[in-house]
Amino acid sequence: MRRRSLLLAAVPAGLVTLAGCGDNSSSSSKASASPSASASVPPPKIVDGPLPAITAGAKFDEKPTVAKGTGDPSKNLAVKTVIAGSGKPVAENDFIQANYLGQIWSTAKVFDQSYDRTPLLMQLAAGSIIDGWRYGLAGRKVGSRVLMAVPPTWGYGSAGNSQAGIKGTDTLVFVVDILNSFNSKSSSTGKEVAQSDAALPKIGTNTDGKAPSIEIPKADPPKKLVSNYVLEGDGAEVKSAQTVLCQFKGEVWDSGKVFEQTYESGRLAQFSVAQMQEVVKGLAQGITGKKVGSRIMVVTPPDLAYGNNPPSGGVVKKGSTLVFTVDILAAM
Repeated sequence: MRRRSLLLAAVPAGLVTLAGCGDNSSSSSKASASPSASASVPPPKIVDGPLPAITAGAKFDEKPTVAKGTGDPSKNLAVKTVIAGSGKPVAENDFIQANYLGQIWSTAKVFDQSYDRTPLLMQLAAGSIIDGWRYGLAGRKVGSRVLMAVPPTWGYGSAGNSQAGIKGTDTLVFVVDILNSFNSKSSSTGKEVAQSDAALPKIGTNTDGKAPSIEIPKADPPKKLVSNYVLEGDGAEVKSAQTVLCQFKGEVWDSGKVFEQTYESGRLAQFSVAQMQEVVKGLAQGITGKKVGSRIMVVTPPDLAYGNNPPSGGVVKKGSTLVFTVDILAAM
């Protein structure tokens, strides 16, 4: 079972899922002892230090070793860009993909780190992540290594986190390597693949964050699941045990009506593939095995979609075949 980061709050914010998914943070494999970030604490004053030294693993995305803090930490949020990246600046409410290490100022005890697992994918939003990260990483560029000392006010508060051995008086030290960032304007970065089958929908190839067109042929839909690349990325293949971050748009084959989309909505979709298997099996199966960074077309026959139990009051009817275009932005 993949261990969930202690940094994450209980309920991710700003996500959208297909009808029928319910609470998109409810997967039992992702239970977290981490408290929700407080919405009532004021923004911190950000200062340059003091900060302990990184004594080993000084390269970007290399697992670091950090010295114990000396003296008393600042009561403000101390932040320093140790390695300046050249990518786009991160903004609040963006999703970031990052490797990190967290330890306690007074003891140098490491309570959590991702370098020996997979990079963390999280949203810099109230209620999604501790406030020290929200404020400390905003404005930092992709490709940067950031060193932070987070007082309890913008960490776990006076309650601390007993699961991680963090007391309510502990200042926390983090090294964060920002690998990538995503927002509602993100699109696939893959290479165009020919769409030559006239019996299948044709998907637009724009990469400006706007919704791709879906041209559905005036023909009977396929009886079996179809999952094809439109833009082929070069990332790792999505596994059935992973959670994906994506843009998507869904249309009904017969009517061409859009029943749900994230494009131009100000939101992204994040869901576990296993959870989607319980809602729209064809979409889960169509995403599995496809490369991160890709845009794919998925045609889902009724028996792998909603069948005879479509969401009430919508444009999806009994026996509808569904067409999806999906930009797979990241997976963890």
